[in-house]
Amino acid sequence: MHHENHHGLSRVEHSSSRFPTAYTILFLLIVLMAALTWIMPAGQYDQAMNAALEKEAPVPGTYHTVEAEPQGLVDVLLAPIAGFYDPSEYVANAIDVSLFVLVIGGFLGVVNATDAVNTGIERAIGALKGREKWMIPVMMALFALGGTTYGMAEETLAFYPLLIPVMIAAGYDAVTGVAIIMLGAGVGVLGSTINPFSTAIASNAAGIPFTQGMGLRLVILGLSWLAAVLFVMRYAERVRKDPLRSVVAERKESNEAHFLKDHDASRIASLTGKQKIILIVFGVTFAVMIWGVSSQGWWMAEMSALFLGSSILIGLIGWMGEKVMTTAFVNGARDLLGVALVIGLARGIVVVMDNGMITATILNFFEERITGMSSIAYVNAMFGTEALMSFVVPSTSGLAVLSMPILAPLSDFAGVGRDLAVTSFQTAIGITNLITPTYAVVVGGLAIGRVPYDRWLAFIWPLLVILVVVCCVAISIAAVL
Repeated sequence: MHHENHHGLSRVEHSSSRFPTAYTILFLLIVLMAALTWIMPAGQYDQAMNAALEKEAPVPGTYHTVEAEPQGLVDVLLAPIAGFYDPSEYVANAIDVSLFVLVIGGFLGVVNATDAVNTGIERAIGALKGREKWMIPVMMALFALGGTTYGMAEETLAFYPLLIPVMIAAGYDAVTGVAIIMLGAGVGVLGSTINPFSTAIASNAAGIPFTQGMGLRLVILGLSWLAAVLFVMRYAERVRKDPLRSVVAERKESNEAHFLKDHDASRIASLTGKQKIILIVFGVTFAVMIWGVSSQGWWMAEMSALFLGSSILIGLIGWMGEKVMTTAFVNGARDLLGVALVIGLARGIVVVMDNGMITATILNFFEERITGMSSIAYVNAMFGTEALMSFVVPSTSGLAVLSMPILAPLSDFAGVGRDLAVTSFQTAIGITNLITPTYAVVVGGLAIGRVPYDRWLAFIWPLLVILVVVCCVAISIAAVL
């Protein structure tokens, strides 16, 4: 499982793409911020105890200039290193978050080695044969569950070759198969409830527990999933009645020849008893994580310990031998190394801004803009800003660490809860990640499904409009309540 999608980059990176990787973009941003410390006025806010956060936070209206601290070449090179262990005034060390990411990678590596999750989904595909119409909501619910709990992304690529032939054989088209998987997991990530790579990292960067704002995210998840399911079912039905209405109608013959040549309709995967127990442990682990964070004051270290313990337990249940198990853990962690590095790099930008004394200056610039803005206007402006930034920084964890240190205090000034800043961030990047051409999961899924990028846009744009409306209305109502 490589979660780099949101989380950074994936192995499926296409060499043809001329767009630089998240690492390069973030490093260039460190250089840019260092350059700004030479020309922007340096400044600070007075800090005061924030009762809601139980920690110091900047006081609106107290900005004043201080002596400049321009950042040079050495500072630029030190920034990503310092980014790992330099606690800013808002956030715990990035090293905690990066370690958490590596342990989760190991945990997912061990779970994957038992094949429990994949077999469970295959089993659902097999059991629904002949009732393909109902496969759409059921499969989209399973993928959404993966998205909202652990940011299922690259792992979905394994299911395209399984699901698309079933859909084509049932009289639908390749786009229906692609949409079930990409939109299913996508709305799950957009409505992340406990996804460590989106909600947990963004909440950590905002200085709040990720269980704050859970209710609203569940509502967004439910409504987005419903909208996506109805949209895909309606499209699939139209194509079944009239194949010419498919957005890839001209490829019908070649797709049938390609996808159905080794399609075996009779194969049904079955879960072993061990795999069933592993799926239960997998679910319970996330439940324990919610309980720990919401009532026991857990944070990154305890959550890492939980996933480490769970990895060992799952390894013992699906007894695969000590070597296989440790190798699976290390390989899983290796898949997420890119993410761990992205978090340090993104924090390096904040380090340069803090050391160069321009963080407060940037905050003050935005404070002047939002003064007099209603909370509704503010949350929607925040949503729009994050959506635009996610095209430049397509990594969820990178963008979270980069934008939250500015947006979280800014939300305090606007009188909006920091949990809404997190929700605006994750819904905005969740929506753009359904179409980002630099995102391996989109490019890879479309390549396997043989759906040209422009045809995907033609298919999905009405749903994108609906999802933007759902999310903006939801955060607007929450801002007023």
